[in-house]
Amino acid sequence: MMKNLLQCSALPLALLALAGCTAADETASQDDEKMIPVEPDGGIGDGAEPLPEIEQATIPRALHGRWGLVPGDCTDEDGDAKGALEISATKLRFYESQAAITEIKEKDDDSIRAIFDFVGEGQNWQRDINLHLNESSTRLIREEYGEDAMSDPLTYSKCPV
Repeated sequence: MMKNLLQCSALPLALLALAGCTAADETASQDDEKMIPVEPDGGIGDGAEPLPEIEQATIPRALHGRWGLVPGDCTDEDGDAKGALEISATKLRFYESQAAITEIKEKDDDSIRAIFDFVGEGQNWQRDINLHLNESSTRLIREEYGEDAMSDPLTYSKCPV
C-alpha cells in the first residue's frame, strides 16, 4: 500500500515538473522573437514613418441630392428628366449614364474637381469635372475640362426633397 501511495503522489509532481518545462520553453521562444511596440499614431517603434492617411474618394455632402437644369427635371412627371443629375457619395447619375470617381484633383466642403469614369448606352468615357456650389448654395455649377469638354458650364438648381 505504501508503494501505491508513493506512486500516486509522484504522479502529480511529475505533471507539475512537466508543466514547468513547457512554460519555460514558451518563455524562451518568446524571448527569441523581437517584439516591436506600436506607437499611438500607427507607426512602429523603429523610426518608421507613420502610415499615410488614405483620402476617401467621396463627393462632399453639400453636393449630394437631386439637381435639375429645368424645373421639370425635379418632378420627372413625364419620365423624361433628361437634365437631372443625382449626386451621391461616390457617383453621379444622369438620364442615361452614371459616373464614378477615379481620381480627386481638388476637394473642399462644397466643391470637388475629379476625374470621373462614365458608363452609359454601351459606351465608356472619362471626364475631368469640377462641381461647386454658388455663394448662396442654391445652385450647382458643373464645369468640364479637357479635349472633349463642354464649352460652357451648366448650372443646376437643387430639387426639393
